[in-house]
Amino acid sequence: MDSRLEAESSSFPEKEKEWGCRVADKVFSVYNSLPKKGKPQGREVTVLAAFLLSSPSPCQELEVVALGTGTKCIGRSRLSHRGDIVNDSHAEIIARRSLLRFFYAEIQYLKDNLNKQEQIETRQLEAGGLKNSVFQLDSDGSGEVKYTLRDGWKLHLYISQLPCGNASLNPAPSSTDEHDFSTFEISDTERRNIGDCSQLVGLVQRKPGRGDTTLSVSCSDKIARWNIVGVQGALLSYFLQPVYIHSITVGKSPYVSEDFCLTQQVKGSLYDRIVPLSDELMKPFEVNKPIFWAAEVPAKEFQLSETAQSTLTCGYSICWNKSGLHEVILGTTGRKQGTSAKGAVNPSTESSLCKKRLLEIFLSLREQCKIKCSSNEVSYRELKDKAGEYSSASKLLKGKPPFHNWLLKPLNLENFSRLVASIIETLISLVNRTRILPAGHVAFKGDQLVGWSKLPDAEPIEFGFLARWPYRLKLGRAFLSLMIILAMELTNRVCLCLDSAQLNESSNTS
Repeated sequence: MDSRLEAESSSFPEKEKEWGCRVADKVFSVYNSLPKKGKPQGREVTVLAAFLLSSPSPCQELEVVALGTGTKCIGRSRLSHRGDIVNDSHAEIIARRSLLRFFYAEIQYLKDNLNKQEQIETRQLEAGGLKNSVFQLDSDGSGEVKYTLRDGWKLHLYISQLPCGNASLNPAPSSTDEHDFSTFEISDTERRNIGDCSQLVGLVQRKPGRGDTTLSVSCSDKIARWNIVGVQGALLSYFLQPVYIHSITVGKSPYVSEDFCLTQQVKGSLYDRIVPLSDELMKPFEVNKPIFWAAEVPAKEFQLSETAQSTLTCGYSICWNKSGLHEVILGTTGRKQGTSAKGAVNPSTESSLCKKRLLEIFLSLREQCKIKCSSNEVSYRELKDKAGEYSSASKLLKGKPPFHNWLLKPLNLENFSRLVASIIETLISLVNRTRILPAGHVAFKGDQLVGWSKLPDAEPIEFGFLARWPYRLKLGRAFLSLMIILAMELTNRVCLCLDSAQLNESSNTS
């Protein structure tokens, strides 16, 4: 932590204004350069968040590397056990997942270049890092090869308004007992505006859903967690040392008094609550203390009104990063904009930010980490649990007040693997490619009906284990659809059984 900058942020308002303007200008410049698709229309408003990197140069050059917008969240009944939807489409979460994709692209870049180098050049690379990458090989002497941010480079977060949850609540003293922490669901008005909600201050909060309870905790709680475990998440911790946010800049609200201290409000929510963990964390994790700044009031499309009736929240989330990602997600479905009801389970509707796609890109880089189980069979949940140091730090946070009532999603929602996903994708693809024919029709060689079910390229459908048989199994669209349903149901039942077994084991242990 840079103590000089911390002193400047608290002692010189003009320095805060200058930094806030610099960060906001960079973020809105990128946002304004994006197409109109997914942006608020008419009376609609949204929230904007972005991650920036600063270089170690004297003027601290800033560059936006990831950006997200949005205010929506998936309800409990619409959660998927296949990892194929984005559960939380709030701007801060979308921006962070876009950042993860950027990190993966940078690791792939380093990996490709390392493979091309001669041994002597590789040693030079290990010492200095690639100048064109934001990462360098870590040289802490532990023997485990990981990457870390290049020396002097820092990560910054911008949010156009106070994050939902604790940071958006009135900081007045609470009458609640200091050890009586619970989980509350707050209304839309409480979520984004400063109100008399003192009884909720400091508590882990649930994001509100429209008629359907969500299982996502507030952005305030998630950002506080990033200040413990880093923004990289469990899977990237196989490759990266913890990546912490150096500064957080938040846009002011036009609806609060001028004497309201925004930076103290944010600090109390995102840092003060985690300070008690300082002596309990083990390296490489620590309690990160960002520098907190305020920025000017953003444009109208980023100002939620004092009354919900006068504005509408935009249902779309834009996700963008420097490495080429640009998608628009419908926040109420967690899938790409334009997804029809018929195509709801088609892989083409899945966002690059969903857990399934993040698992795929992780497995594509698996050669850089030691995974003892088969890459096709290991589940997303298992990989997260095998990230031992990260998992321990996360569990420590969730086991201490005020975070010990952290909302935990059912384990079966993360028990998907690449193998199961591949089977389902193949079956869906076959349904989309086959022509309609009598369901379950079996065509032997020479059968005159074989043309009824040929693929567009005139090649019959052939499954690997059937290739040894003296005939080929020709399947109709209806029969393939039934197979998909059965495969999904079988996967769900296996996951539920695993959940039950794990819960029983936990009960017996306790």
